[in-house]
Amino acid sequence: MKRLAFVLSRLGQTALVLLVVATMLFLIFRLMPGNPLVAYLDPTFTEDMERTLRAQFGLDKPLHVQYAFFLRNAVRGEFGNSFFTREPVDEVIWNVLPNTLLLTLCALLLAYAVGIAGGALLAARRGTWVEHLGIPAVLATRAAPEFWVGMLALAIFSFSLQWFPLGGATSPGSVFTSNWARVLSMDFLRHLALPALTLALYLQGLPTLLMRNSMLEVMDEDFITFARMRGLPERTVVLRHAARNALLPVVTAFALGIGYSIGGNVIIETVFSWPGLGRTLVRAVAAKDYPVAQAAFLMIAAVMIFMNFVADLFYSLLDPRVSYERR
Repeated sequence: MKRLAFVLSRLGQTALVLLVVATMLFLIFRLMPGNPLVAYLDPTFTEDMERTLRAQFGLDKPLHVQYAFFLRNAVRGEFGNSFFTREPVDEVIWNVLPNTLLLTLCALLLAYAVGIAGGALLAARRGTWVEHLGIPAVLATRAAPEFWVGMLALAIFSFSLQWFPLGGATSPGSVFTSNWARVLSMDFLRHLALPALTLALYLQGLPTLLMRNSMLEVMDEDFITFARMRGLPERTVVLRHAARNALLPVVTAFALGIGYSIGGNVIIETVFSWPGLGRTLVRAVAAKDYPVAQAAFLMIAAVMIFMNFVADLFYSLLDPRVSYERR
């Protein structure tokens, strides 16, 4: 019962935060300067034609009525049509969302695999040259601007060495029988490799440092001392005892990283011309395509809020010391 109450409480908080974000997005796009129909208007339009257009999009109604319609349509996943392409917004979002998810998951899995192993190594070799060289290298990759690393990677591996394509998700003129065939093709994987590696290089700093700090705390625990007193090899002590117990904050950070990475992929997708949600958002804002921008913002926020909820559940399930009671 306590666990159920905890889950329901977190669900309620998640829904409330999502409602607040949706409300802020609605107000921002309604109250910002300029005409939201600027992409539709033509210099030859008369005032009657403009009023008709505003009525068509429901912009002639009071703000609270527009807000009620917006919430109802958002729950249904309906955001109208794009001002720029005239396509339904949900189709525009769902066409690019798989690309963003694949890029994010590939980069995160690689970053956390390297980060967990690297953090454990840095903790096990504390005070040696491995730590003295490893920590500055990790901090440098974490501090380097993503756009600069991406442009450097393009200059070296695409322009000079020509190992990877210059951008996009597939080569021009490529035809695939299905979306699965496209994702599993070597052409797609070659386009995915460089942006995923660049994003992973930036993301690996957090799990590496988290794992190192968590390992250093665990290595001072009594059960580690007892394991060494039993005569277990140091490799076994580090991997089976220390590393397993140090994974909790890293697993929690992984769940949070999915949400934050999807929201932060804008730079990587723009540099590598990757047809994902972040690049679509940038183009929608530049073109004043408010329906697409609003839906993209809301989708990114929803994923981030949901992954915070998942991280809470992971933490409570993986650590039996977590109490569901309010203290």
